[in-house]
Amino acid sequence: MNGPKIIFTIPLFGGIKVTESIVNMWIIMAVLVIASIWLTHGMKVRNPSKKQLVVEKLIVMLNNMVKDVMGEKYIPFAPYIGTLFLLSIVGSLSSLTGLRPYTADLSVILSLTLVTFLMIQINNIKNHGVLGWFKSFTEPVPFITPLNIISEIANPVSMTFRHFGNIAAGLVITSLVYGGLASLSSAVLSWIPNSAVASIPIFQIGIPAVLSIYFDLFTSFLQAYILCMLTMVFVKSSGE
Repeated sequence: MNGPKIIFTIPLFGGIKVTESIVNMWIIMAVLVIASIWLTHGMKVRNPSKKQLVVEKLIVMLNNMVKDVMGEKYIPFAPYIGTLFLLSIVGSLSSLTGLRPYTADLSVILSLTLVTFLMIQINNIKNHGVLGWFKSFTEPVPFITPLNIISEIANPVSMTFRHFGNIAAGLVITSLVYGGLASLSSAVLSWIPNSAVASIPIFQIGIPAVLSIYFDLFTSFLQAYILCMLTMVFVKSSGE
């Protein structure tokens, strides 16, 4: 409700605050690295294991999605798109383990979209050259150059607030519901004198799980998918 907690402060440059979001992201990145090493260990050309077959299927699906949306020549972007999806979906679903999802932190999502923004500009320069990149802001007519610049800057901003807003809203709503159900339990059971039953938040059982299906599962997958789709569309359009 009040943003990520400050876990500790590094005594450099006036104090670098390390928040709960940063620590949780480190934990998840470590888990993803370990899982990647385990999944790709001992891969064989002949008689592949079930684990290898699953990994290969996922890679094929990722490459096909990138090829369908961006085209054959953009297949090298597949690792970045896959990484972006994993960071988003695992970060959002980490709330199911009790961790605060770092995707509910504006600075984290802004960092991801800024990387995408730089990739878009670099791809534009690579395909059209520096002069062609500058010229793209003056098309179709020079006097709308300011609008083109604003539109280009608005892309990462809209991506950031769309993703952050949905995940953060789910976190806030779930917290409010938990608190409200606890108060409702206390009010309903308060008539029971000197009983431990009155302190049991019975209304918190079941109802939050239904909300979790939407906010933690559906919304998390949807926002990760939208983030990746927008990234692919913007990168492709920068090369045309």
